[in-house]
Amino acid sequence: MQTTLEILTHPLLEGTRHGFFTRKGGASSGLFAGLNCGRRSSDQSEMVQVNRARVAQAMGVPEVGLATVKQVHSPDVVTLDDAADPVATRDVQADGIVTARRDVALAVLTADCQPILLADADAGVIGACHAGWRGAIGGVIESTVDAMRALGATDIRAVIGPTISQANYEVGDEFMDEFLSLDPDSERFFAGGPNGRPMFDLPAFGLMRLRQAGATAEWSRHCTYADPDRFFSYRRSTHEGQADYGRLISAIALG
Repeated sequence: MQTTLEILTHPLLEGTRHGFFTRKGGASSGLFAGLNCGRRSSDQSEMVQVNRARVAQAMGVPEVGLATVKQVHSPDVVTLDDAADPVATRDVQADGIVTARRDVALAVLTADCQPILLADADAGVIGACHAGWRGAIGGVIESTVDAMRALGATDIRAVIGPTISQANYEVGDEFMDEFLSLDPDSERFFAGGPNGRPMFDLPAFGLMRLRQAGATAEWSRHCTYADPDRFFSYRRSTHEGQADYGRLISAIALG
């Protein structure tokens, strides 16, 4: 079994310890083969714990210092202050987490949705958010940026990690109509697909929201659906009729 982790980094987040972890190097097997870090998946809990411990070690924090939240596709963000218990945040319903602490790593789980890592390294503030289409349209990106600014961040850099690309994200007309009803200019994030249905550009939408919020932002340009050897994908697992799917983890800590 391969035990070497594959960790994708980005120069925009220089000055932090960070990584978009692929599925390589984990202890899980079967549908979850590799580094499945989803506590709410049907994978063996012992294997998930082993995987998360490997991530914590790679991030240079104790296992209890790997802070995640209970993701629910919301705009809600948790601020991890000095008094907060990183373990307790795992049961808090939110989709973003920010901190100025140096003893923790913030992490989000994804399987097609956008994992966004953010930092103002000079100010000593970091953030992470889980932004699927519902969270992104609901404001989780802006909420995360605002929470970082409340901690003193001014020059925020953000990177969208592996997410589903437009070429693999077919949606319905009602999906597109929801975006257009809020902002007619959102039409630019949709294109015609091979089946005559709209194709949605989630990372382009995320980049737009990040930049409008005042962050310098880039996408890693990795598509979760298109690369099954490296990434878990909810949509791919659905198309293949699988009963469940693994969750990727992305994490950031102050350097």
